[in-house]
Amino acid sequence: MKINQIDVFKYNIPLKAPIAISLGTIENARNLLIRIHADGLTGWGEGSPFWMIVGETQETGFAAAQDFAKLLIGHNALDLEGNLNRLDAYLPNHPTIKSAFDMALYDLAAQAAGMPLYAFLGGKQRALITDETIYINTPERMAADAVRIQAQGGVAIKVKLGTNLRDDIRRVEAIREAVGDTIPIRTDANQGWNYPTAVNVLQTIQGWNIEYCEQPVKQGAIADLKRLREKTTVPIMADESLFSHRDALRLAQEEAVDYFNIKLSKSGGIFNALKINAIAEAAGIPCMIGCMSESRLAITAKAHFASARQNVTFFDLDAPFEHATDPVIGGAVYTGYHIGLSDQPGLGAEVDSHYLKSLENWTIT
Repeated sequence: MKINQIDVFKYNIPLKAPIAISLGTIENARNLLIRIHADGLTGWGEGSPFWMIVGETQETGFAAAQDFAKLLIGHNALDLEGNLNRLDAYLPNHPTIKSAFDMALYDLAAQAAGMPLYAFLGGKQRALITDETIYINTPERMAADAVRIQAQGGVAIKVKLGTNLRDDIRRVEAIREAVGDTIPIRTDANQGWNYPTAVNVLQTIQGWNIEYCEQPVKQGAIADLKRLREKTTVPIMADESLFSHRDALRLAQEEAVDYFNIKLSKSGGIFNALKINAIAEAAGIPCMIGCMSESRLAITAKAHFASARQNVTFFDLDAPFEHATDPVIGGAVYTGYHIGLSDQPGLGAEVDSHYLKSLENWTIT
């Protein structure tokens, strides 16, 4: 199954409004789209280069993608490991653009097998219910967002924190006052606290039905993550501390966290995400499937991955809620916060051809 054409697109998607986390503010989703043609089939992949986390931008990814495409053209599309090893051998790191190639190759392989991706990965359809994220704002605005999510039937609220002790406590307190104690809150500091601040915040809010705290301290502070587990009853989740299966092994060996957040744009794609989940499963660490600012195309791939792996127990797949437009045809379907998948072979999703015409692109045949 020979790869005979690869297209690379700067996949820009406007947001309804800027979104703010402790690391910075995003005005628009500046993603990357890969389309691989092989023996009459077309595979689609998307990466969202969140530069403040992965160290990639749309521009660097677009340049790297052209080199990667030259390495893969003419090769067997079904040689998943061989093709992905070619990319790793040529250019270390760059997980986001690699994840887009990985996704397109898995899409092709599942199509060639005549199977939806979740089945190709050895799983079955199961219930997936996403949370919704509230981004950093005033306590009053964040509380209002929480009320809206609860009224829409949300089962969990994810709250971005990581600015300072007083304001972050007040944000969570305001949300609890607004929505009551029943709906769980999932906090995410995105590395915004030092260890003393993390201890103070988490000990203050730990009785407020906090389901976990995601990446409270800097990504390299593994010892602090471990110490936090001993200082608070709030479970700790690794995000920016977890890029690869090697990171997963270290975190598991150190017993540093309670949960892993797997993101395809961090791991380099499905191939490595499967390794991370396998290590987590062996260590008794449940996982979450998370997102950057991907469209429903990549969200569909994440939903297939989550559906195929029972150890993935949390679902944070709300990125399309922030997008002002949806250029994806087919793929995952949201019914409120429930996510459904079709039985079409592969991802069962593609990007509208009219939308593609507006995007800067590059092609190799």
